[in-house]
Amino acid sequence: MERVFIIGCGDIGRKVARLAMDQGGTVTALARSEESAAHLRGLGIATVEGTLDDPETLVDLPTGGGVLFYFAPPPGGGNIDPRVRNFCAAVAPGNEPRKVVYISTSGVYGDCGDEPVTEETPANPQTARGKRRLDAETVLRTWGEERGVAVVVLRVTGIYGPGRLPLQHLASGQPVLRESEARFTNRIHSEDLARVCIAAAERGEGGDIYNVSDGHPGTMTEYFNVCADALGFPRPRQVTLEEARQVMTPLMLSYVTESRRMDNRRMREKLGVTLRYPTLEEGVRASVAPAGEKRGEA
Repeated sequence: MERVFIIGCGDIGRKVARLAMDQGGTVTALARSEESAAHLRGLGIATVEGTLDDPETLVDLPTGGGVLFYFAPPPGGGNIDPRVRNFCAAVAPGNEPRKVVYISTSGVYGDCGDEPVTEETPANPQTARGKRRLDAETVLRTWGEERGVAVVVLRVTGIYGPGRLPLQHLASGQPVLRESEARFTNRIHSEDLARVCIAAAERGEGGDIYNVSDGHPGTMTEYFNVCADALGFPRPRQVTLEEARQVMTPLMLSYVTESRRMDNRRMREKLGVTLRYPTLEEGVRASVAPAGEKRGEA
């Protein structure tokens, strides 16, 4: 790798930073606070302080000639992403990155039923969350075409991994949708996602879109059951879709009522990615915390 700048340096950003530094790259991240900056510096990541919500803080960003990983989510509310717009406006002519890798969501496809979803499937977001992500994709790709920046979009499915298993959901006894009514969902292990990001920076081309998943669609009910078994919790009770509409949060309901069967062939073949965790069972086993953390004590 080379010079890397990360916007949105959370769990995935830190994993990407580690992989880039292992390849000899220098990594800088945008930090919202001194506390966040100190934590990142402790990991060997240089920082600049600023927030995408305040354009006046986005001064002299270290973007010129390097690779930008844009992982920051849109703010809640509405159908557009003002943060992406603030970033694009902050990059002065001549200070453009060579390439941008943007993490989007498979939610931009909306409900696709039982049909396989490829990168040629038309985007049809049906939630505000999906509409904001598609807006961000469009803004970044248009900006990239205008400014000569290669923009690669990763449409990512549900992310799981160490520290990302549904402990709170299982511990609280919240229900899941009855298996016979559950729709297709998709997922990717966090470590595999980080490796896909690096591969996209190395081999992705401007205008490329990649579906990012393990290639084994399942259901949300299956996911919670596998996690419960691995973590030592009882399997959650199952409810009908009619009951789910009464007891589930709007966000969870949106996850369980949309159906997608993601095709990851382009990711595997063009980016040359071999997944470490191609099945849910393998990935969850590798993600289970030590015994003291099993039920959230640590």
